[in-house]
Amino acid sequence: MARMRVIVNPAAGAGKTGKKWPQIMVLLKSLGIDFEHDITEAPGHAMELAKSAVGKGYELVVSVGGDGTIHEIANGLYEAGGSADVAVGIVNTGTGADYIRTIGVPRGYKEACQCLLSPGRRTVDLGVVEYTKDGKPMKRLFVNFAGIGFDAEVVRATTEKFKALGDMPSYLMGLFSTLMSYENRDVSIVVDGEHGERRVCTVLLNNGRYAGGGMMPAPNADPGDGFFDVVIIDNITKPDLIVSIPRIYRGTHLTHPKVTLMRAREVEIRPKLTSAVQADGELLGETPVSFSVLPAALKVII
Repeated sequence: MARMRVIVNPAAGAGKTGKKWPQIMVLLKSLGIDFEHDITEAPGHAMELAKSAVGKGYELVVSVGGDGTIHEIANGLYEAGGSADVAVGIVNTGTGADYIRTIGVPRGYKEACQCLLSPGRRTVDLGVVEYTKDGKPMKRLFVNFAGIGFDAEVVRATTEKFKALGDMPSYLMGLFSTLMSYENRDVSIVVDGEHGERRVCTVLLNNGRYAGGGMMPAPNADPGDGFFDVVIIDNITKPDLIVSIPRIYRGTHLTHPKVTLMRAREVEIRPKLTSAVQADGELLGETPVSFSVLPAALKVII
């Protein structure tokens, strides 16, 4: 079996991963899987550990954590030049489990551990987001989705105001507070070279189908087709947005007259007022921002 490095984020799933890891470790050994592991100590550490794994010649890197852990590992592999050669395994112990719903990895950790024995690989795209932080240009990759507008402001509120409450309570509080204060944004947007001006509630760039803990903003997205499914919610009223949120969970919102779906490889957004940028539910920085697809950039064990 290929050399395997397991990266464990004990803080994922509101700290539940740290409690589950001893059971997962015993299960992996009982399956005859030979591996070494690292425990993350702070945000960003999984990225550094993934880079180190590439440098040490590991051929499989396994994420034990949530979507944020997968996000960091993918960035670390790419920065080390290993994203096309090192396969990624996923044992989800986070709350949202959005990415694996699209990829096809089992949600239960016992079944996910069994998958690590599979020879199956799914080649998927990554997204590239170029943004600004503290006045400096920055670049990050994402596996599942990214965006600006309402969704990014929810992430900002969740991260900056309510994170101590735990995953789901902090998200709900972030959602509620953003609903109270958010105003739609006037943006200049370029989609594969075509320029437009519009007033938007949110713009989402989707590799996967799910986001936000089970919402389905892009029900037909294919993470290996070389395109984003770009979902734009235009100048919707707050009452209409609140009523429409259940439709986003069901994936039936695309018929709403204020919702536009496009498929694109490159998108650039310049709001008139500076706006937050998120990727895979992580607050990155601010606009202006551009997004591009990195085709067939990652291999996932399925």
